[in-house]
Amino acid sequence: MVDVDGVLVDGRPEDGRHWQASLEEDLGFTSDALHEHFFAPCWENIVLGRAGLMEHLATALQKIAPHVSPAQLVSYWFQMDSRLAAPLLAELSLVRAAGVRVYLATNQEHLRAAWLMEKLGLAEHVDGIFYSARLGAKKPDMEFFARVQAAVGLRGEELLLIDDSRPNIEAARKAGWQALHWTKHSSPGIVRSLCT
Repeated sequence: MVDVDGVLVDGRPEDGRHWQASLEEDLGFTSDALHEHFFAPCWENIVLGRAGLMEHLATALQKIAPHVSPAQLVSYWFQMDSRLAAPLLAELSLVRAAGVRVYLATNQEHLRAAWLMEKLGLAEHVDGIFYSARLGAKKPDMEFFARVQAAVGLRGEELLLIDDSRPNIEAARKAGWQALHWTKHSSPGIVRSLCT
């Protein structure tokens, strides 16, 4: 079970910086304004699948940037947050070749989850995706781990989560899973040693 943001996908393609790093320069409004009017009040319900991304984005943009359409911002966001960790993908391919199933386990809303799999091409590298909006639970909530485990039909000790969030790692271990805390200094080679 591999996390996406901060593990398999890490920032802007050109430099790895956060996708909002040039937001004001490129689209004319600040990341603080986006946080205040969109992420802070809306994201929890969106990432849990209780609300739609585009509708809430449209409302927020009317207040902070009426010159930007929701589709325009979503396209910018997804493209700017799409640098793939090629060495880790290569290791995961070797793990899959050895017969180990590899899934994404991530907090995502529906549109970006589909974009990651189809447009960014992660579907070619994994056996499937478990994401919060579809499951109705997000990491580090224990319900996320319970639902994923039930879906794959494995015991906790047979599951390994690779994640960059300490709370997610601790929750996975509490659920009886193995867990690897991923950092920018982590070696992809450790994944194969743990999985095969």
